[in-house]
Amino acid sequence: MRLVALMFAALLSWSAAAAIDTYKFNSVEQEQQYRELTEQLRCPKCQNNSIADSNAIIAADMRTKVYELMMQGQSKPQIIDYMVARYGNFVTYEPPVTPATLILWLGPLLFVLIGGAVVILRTRSRGAAADDEFSVQEQQRLAALLKETDRKKP
Repeated sequence: MRLVALMFAALLSWSAAAAIDTYKFNSVEQEQQYRELTEQLRCPKCQNNSIADSNAIIAADMRTKVYELMMQGQSKPQIIDYMVARYGNFVTYEPPVTPATLILWLGPLLFVLIGGAVVILRTRSRGAAADDEFSVQEQQRLAALLKETDRKKP
């Protein structure tokens, strides 16, 4: 029974060891570039994790592709362009300004400007309404109400 448990534990630990990526780099700079690239690219499945932090299968495939492209001698911008062409602008944490994404970049600014304009206009209109004098009819009614309340007082 003990042997079976030991074999089962060894089997489970083997699958955990197989999930670790091990790559051989030609230089420390190349390894640093790999780490920077995998931190800059977003996992399409996890959405808020980089491919370096994600355990998703697609992230592992993307890490492997980054390594392969680096070994082929491609530069950092070329690798990022390849990933964007394959997975879309979503894989970068800083998507470019395009007509499609312009509303995402300008939306918050427009919201603040429109909100500020509404506040200013409402404040001005309330100030103007407070400065208006009573019409003759309103003054007469007010005088009558004041006389009526004076009569009711003991």
